[in-house]
Amino acid sequence: MLTLEELATQVDRGDIDTVVVAITDMQGRLQGKRFHARHFMDEVVANGTEGCNYLLAVDVEMNTVEGYEMSSWSRGYGDFAMTPDFSTLRPMPWHPGTALVIADLNWLDHDHTPVPASPRQILQKQLARLADAGYRAYAGTELEFVLYKNSYEDAYARGYRDLTPGNIFNADYSLLQTARVEPFLRRLRNDMFGAGLTPESAKGECNLGQHEVAFKYDEAQAACDNHVIYKNGAKEIAAQEGMSVTFMAKPNAREGNSCHIHFSLRGVRDGKPVAYGDGPGHTSPVMGAAMAGMLATMREFTLLFAPNINSYKRYVAGSFAPTAVRWGTDNRTCSLRLVGHGPASMRVENRVPGADVNPYLAVAGLVAGALHGIENDLALEDEYVGNAYVDETAPHVPATLRDALALWEGSEIARNAFGEDVVAHYANNAKVELTAFDAAVTDWELVRGFERL
Repeated sequence: MLTLEELATQVDRGDIDTVVVAITDMQGRLQGKRFHARHFMDEVVANGTEGCNYLLAVDVEMNTVEGYEMSSWSRGYGDFAMTPDFSTLRPMPWHPGTALVIADLNWLDHDHTPVPASPRQILQKQLARLADAGYRAYAGTELEFVLYKNSYEDAYARGYRDLTPGNIFNADYSLLQTARVEPFLRRLRNDMFGAGLTPESAKGECNLGQHEVAFKYDEAQAACDNHVIYKNGAKEIAAQEGMSVTFMAKPNAREGNSCHIHFSLRGVRDGKPVAYGDGPGHTSPVMGAAMAGMLATMREFTLLFAPNINSYKRYVAGSFAPTAVRWGTDNRTCSLRLVGHGPASMRVENRVPGADVNPYLAVAGLVAGALHGIENDLALEDEYVGNAYVDETAPHVPATLRDALALWEGSEIARNAFGEDVVAHYANNAKVELTAFDAAVTDWELVRGFERL
């Protein structure tokens, strides 16, 4: 990480000549500007910068779309302020002479009020509520990707078909197979370490060319900051190496890309973990209530965990992606998996999100769910033992984006936690995607119907 003083010294020496100011959009992508480092020091440090507010009102292809209250043609698509959070300032080792800082979004009014739909600020609001209740959230995101030996340009030219995966066999835990792409994985680990992240390990996964790099558990906002920097950086590093990675939840018919999110609570004042106790699975009363709240809100908040049409292709029995809204101790068939050994490491793993998730929104959903359980003193149901895929009595993760949208729009818990404006904003995002998909003619339809119907 860098302090402003360290940055100034490196700019004066000519070691850094570019500073990237980045925000996270609705889709969880980094957007922003590159500044000459001298201008950044002379102007942006004191005054911030600005960007068009359509950045939180477009679809995944950056098309302007209807239905957003905060940003539209009738409102003129004005600017909002991008205010750097200098605690996130860091080098970007994969770009020579470059540093990066994450910014928050504020309206250009007298008080510089936060933009409610900004994912980072949605999380900040939930973390403030949690702090008022006496707790801090810690999180870790396990982000999977599929690596291809094709460049992004080649993949596009091929229509994303007939690509060559980084590994030709199932490489789950395989040292032999992962060694084939270790130069890329090694650079990924080392460049992320140079950017202030703490990589722990890299391992192969089940899909062809599928891998996961794990990072150290951290405070919730820092974990999400690191997540978006890593995801963007992984794509940029792959491109530099003439390869490509995808974080699609389900890029093909094999295993999908997950983003399991580990979550725990600590006291605000003493910083001590509060998850361990004498309750079910050795949970404390507060952890039991938090998990009960996560289960109670899982279906209504699934839109935050699975934001795209493709997200729902993961939820197949026997796929290691959950279908039943149950919890179990070290049970990978459940939506919530309780893990850890003793007071210091006990945490809950939400297995619902895929790698396409926006981490700020997903962790905000976990915090809001935990608070719902704590504030209402919910009792944790008995843990599920066995194969939760065959539990016919369990509530199920919504099967489609349309189902998740209906649950989100009908949720009073979501309105109370996030506000009517946030619920409406992200409901519209889902409607935009559904409208686009409903109008598309898919390859499946062509194969099934071109000749035979």
